[in-house]
Amino acid sequence: MLMRSEPFTEVNRIAQQLFGVPATGTWSRPTAMPADAYRNGDEFVIAFDLPGVDADAIDIDVERNVLTVRAERRPIALGDQATVQLSERPLGVFSRQLFLGDALDTDHIDAAYDNGVLVVRIPVAEKAKPRKISVAAREHTEQKVITS
Repeated sequence: MLMRSEPFTEVNRIAQQLFGVPATGTWSRPTAMPADAYRNGDEFVIAFDLPGVDADAIDIDVERNVLTVRAERRPIALGDQATVQLSERPLGVFSRQLFLGDALDTDHIDAAYDNGVLVVRIPVAEKAKPRKISVAAREHTEQKVITS
């Protein structure tokens, strides 16, 4: 149902976690966002962690079975008197692309954002849902034995 993508972005994300270097993503080199994906009955659910991102800074597109989620975390306006003492929260642009299988109905995607988590729900296509196949019984005709 879902194929992972962006192998180099994944390597970059793992390196950031290992070395503790906060990254600043740009529109040309966005930072990856963590996600969980699972199937729940007749829908596929993907949850993206986007704490501190305004809902209007999230952009979701689907084209040719590729789901793209982009978001931007902007710095907090601190004023002229503020001096930074500690800065660990990553800022900038975050992006994630996921290849969706043909078994998903990309025409009916739903997204909700609450408490810093973006949840995208994609229904399983009708053609991919399990269904019963009825078996028709044929009438048996008796075969005549011809003797000469």
